[in-house]
Amino acid sequence: MTDQELRVSKIESGTVIDHVPGGHALKVLAILDIDGSDGETVSIGMNVPSDKLGRKDVVKVEGHELSQNEVDVISLIASDASINIIRDFDVVEKSRVDRPSTVTDVIACPNRNCITTEDEPVQSKFDVLENGVRCVYCNTIIREDLTDHIHTA
Repeated sequence: MTDQELRVSKIESGTVIDHVPGGHALKVLAILDIDGSDGETVSIGMNVPSDKLGRKDVVKVEGHELSQNEVDVISLIASDASINIIRDFDVVEKSRVDRPSTVTDVIACPNRNCITTEDEPVQSKFDVLENGVRCVYCNTIIREDLTDHIHTA
């Protein structure tokens, strides 16, 4: 992409999440617990042309480098995403997300009878399936609206 085609401005430092399926940028922001109320500077390109995906979203978050847990959960909704760490306007690290086999303590089980939702000191743990996640304790499967079950800070 040339500078003439650049649709979202460069950031000085932070994270660029690219190759998000078109229309999923707001889900990525939900995973990151970003709603604008904390003053974060966020740039979003939605449904921009992509040779690989047809249409893609791009999310740029200034001053925030993603944790591994955040990357793992993003991989569940954007398996082709790339993560670029930016410092002083330069990409210092670039990686593709890898879908983990399990995610721990980032998704809340919707089953009210699950041990992870009671007053027990048990972290949630989910096996990652091809089309969702399954709680390892009660076998509840989440296939849709995964972002509704993300633990937020």
